[in-house]
Amino acid sequence: MIPLPSKPKISKQEGNTAFFEIEGLYPGYGVTIGNAMRRVLLSSLEGAAITQVKIKGASHEFSALSGVMEDVIMIILNLKKLNFKNYSDEPQTITLKVKGEKDIKAKDFKLTAQLKLANPEAHIATLTKSVSELEIDAVVEKGIGYVPLEKREAGKSEVGVFPMDAIFTPVRKVNSVVENMRVGKRTDFDKVILEVETNGVITPEEAFKKSSDILVSHFSLLADAFNGQDEALIMEKEKEEHPDETKKVKIDDLNLADRIKTALINNNIKTVAGLIKKTEDDLKGLNGLGDKAIADVKKALKKLGLSLKQ
Repeated sequence: MIPLPSKPKISKQEGNTAFFEIEGLYPGYGVTIGNAMRRVLLSSLEGAAITQVKIKGASHEFSALSGVMEDVIMIILNLKKLNFKNYSDEPQTITLKVKGEKDIKAKDFKLTAQLKLANPEAHIATLTKSVSELEIDAVVEKGIGYVPLEKREAGKSEVGVFPMDAIFTPVRKVNSVVENMRVGKRTDFDKVILEVETNGVITPEEAFKKSSDILVSHFSLLADAFNGQDEALIMEKEKEEHPDETKKVKIDDLNLADRIKTALINNNIKTVAGLIKKTEDDLKGLNGLGDKAIADVKKALKKLGLSLKQ
């Protein structure tokens, strides 16, 4: 049987960058693990980004605004650099309205309660006159990876609204290096050094775990494809054998998106026992839970043989 590697460890961390080391990989598995993790980290993690913007006084992308040092294209490029965490499934609208001579930064935007900005000091534009003004309305949405404008569903926009390429991924950089190492008498085992840099919305550790979970869920599905057992039947059997234990399961342990877990915990729902005391209408009244989130909650409870209070 092929031996398993050691548990990953962080060898170095600086700000939003961490270096993960996985030692003792069977020869050839360094490239396999390193490439798989790199691909998922860069392409498959959920994030939030501005998807469209409206700038008062700008009729097209090549406009120049009076009293504003940057043209519209440069302002849009600066907006693409903003890093958000969206706790809601719904698009959020943010606004900016500034007058007078000023260096405008991301923190000058008025955010909704569902948004968190990771880089508030990011530069947006520079007003050069005391009578200058800049008004911006932008829409922040959730998504995965990078989605160019051509691949996003976009209907006809009103005049002055500029759709944007969306850089959703919270991971800025991933570098995978494979080195040889000694295990016992052999010197051809692999060690993977994975450098992960995020944009500050999530930590490198969170990005590493989320990517690992994505790979595990895919391979678990493949491994269970032909075992002849239905997942629902297995969960029902476990419920019958341990009825009280099922209700003690923590919200953190449910197969739910992080944003849904956070919303439930923030509303003091920390276990399945507390969750099943709530009705669907109760959940609709909580911040951060939309219809899609509630549907996911009901699906997770169904797998446990449980349901919301009727």
